[in-house]
Amino acid sequence: MTEFMGYVRPNGAVGVRNHVLLLSGTVYANKLCDKVASMVAGTVSVTHPLGRCQVRPDLRMTRRFLAGTGINPNVGAVVIVDHFREDGMTAEDLAHDISEATGKPVAVVNIRGEGGLIHATEQAMRYAANFARALSDMRRESVPMSKLLLGTECGTSDTTSGLAGNPATGICSDLVIAEGGRAILAECTEWMGCEEWLTSRAASPAIAEQIVAGVKHIEQRALASGEDIRGSQPTGDNMVGGLTTIEEKSMGAVKKGGSAPVVGYLDVAESPTGTTPGLYVMYGPGHGAESISSMAAAGCQVLVFSTGGGHTSSHPIMPTIKVTGNAESFRLMSDTVELDVSGVLRGEITLEQAGQMIFDEVIAVASGRLTKSETLKDDNSFAIHRVGISI
Repeated sequence: MTEFMGYVRPNGAVGVRNHVLLLSGTVYANKLCDKVASMVAGTVSVTHPLGRCQVRPDLRMTRRFLAGTGINPNVGAVVIVDHFREDGMTAEDLAHDISEATGKPVAVVNIRGEGGLIHATEQAMRYAANFARALSDMRRESVPMSKLLLGTECGTSDTTSGLAGNPATGICSDLVIAEGGRAILAECTEWMGCEEWLTSRAASPAIAEQIVAGVKHIEQRALASGEDIRGSQPTGDNMVGGLTTIEEKSMGAVKKGGSAPVVGYLDVAESPTGTTPGLYVMYGPGHGAESISSMAAAGCQVLVFSTGGGHTSSHPIMPTIKVTGNAESFRLMSDTVELDVSGVLRGEITLEQAGQMIFDEVIAVASGRLTKSETLKDDNSFAIHRVGISI
């Protein structure tokens, strides 16, 4: 039985990292969070442009993303910073969501309530420093793969993505599931044209219906803006890479989901309930930062990001392993891309061997190996899905 070395949390969840999270509750707290995270060891910040003047569905979405990020088992403690009080999503609301679900320590700092920026910065630093010191006493323990929730993503896709990078990622996903773990396939805009391939693996008719309805719903949202989704998907870099239609792109994208049964359908940033091994599909856009942020908020501890053209996208709290089937992209982007599986296209390795390479990297990263982006502190991708306009 394959195991990895992780941090066991009070609620039984297992983190592959042990971060103190500086979580901004509003755009006006972003600079403070970044400043504290730059000064206290063991901390990361998550910032965003939202939290104020949003319609209620969007405010609820923001709360879901932020609370889910704090709940993620890679976070050992949280310092939430806000500026005022936004009815429907106060810092206290977020603290309650996180602490109730996990039992982990959470502190709240209100810039206005602390008497201004200097006092608030001092208080946030003290909380963060004390949390970081306490967390440093924790040690990794050997845990089964059933404790792992793997995220899968693709970006800057080209013709090699559907032939090598994505199917190899799918084999890795199958290996995780075969060991009792779970995986998430998001980006439902990129299921378009391949719905039947997913529904044929659905564990129930209800899940199959949700898959079809999810693709239809996101397309209708695009049409309501006055534009056909096919005007922005595939993207310009996809077309340069040789992909000509959204259906052609989807044929490669869905391969990240491997061949395991689809055991659940999730809304954007929704956590799977229960521990049933298998693949979960998640509603949401093809926008990479939103997609990987939604999977982190759902509880994924590790992400495999398959990229044809090469990519720098990495999540602040969820280590992001980048894989490419394009040898030239690996040459150009080797400082942020971990694995080159282009040997599949040259007949030097099989897809199964490429999938095993990715699986081995997942275990190593889950057990503490730093990703290339982590070594460079290039954790640049956090974004919250939006429903409506700003008001």
